[in-house]
Amino acid sequence: MKHSIKTGFSFGLTSAILTTLGLMVGLHSGTHSKPVVIGGILTIAIADAFSDALGIHISEESENAHATKEIWEATLSTFLFKFVFALTFVIPVLLLQLSTAIIVSVIWGLLLLGTFSFYIAKEQKTKTWKVIAEHLFIALVVIIATHYVGGWIGQYSAK
Repeated sequence: MKHSIKTGFSFGLTSAILTTLGLMVGLHSGTHSKPVVIGGILTIAIADAFSDALGIHISEESENAHATKEIWEATLSTFLFKFVFALTFVIPVLLLQLSTAIIVSVIWGLLLLGTFSFYIAKEQKTKTWKVIAEHLFIALVVIIATHYVGGWIGQYSAK
């Protein structure tokens, strides 16, 4: 895989999982509203995908080491992968009860992240369990933190 596409894929996938799950879990804890969670996912899929793509674009430009074509490939692939992977989280929310959809989404996100982490570890010829554990630990910290923050905010918005 070309470096520019790999950059977009790895960043887009990881960002889509962490950002979308964090937002979904936080919004669910704070509102318990399916339309609010769907709106959050769509916002992430659009606004954050553009934001991440611009971030990658500027980061790649600032390295002063890539051709213009490579920079745009990384930019567009970041947007595309972030957008597509973020949208996958809307499917369980549309099809299932919200609480069940959140659990399914967390499992889906951790499965995607674990699988990609396995691939990275194999490619780097390092211990797979360490890479997977590190990445899943960070994802779980995000999920747990946003759950409690969402619940905390939900307590104050109900008053």
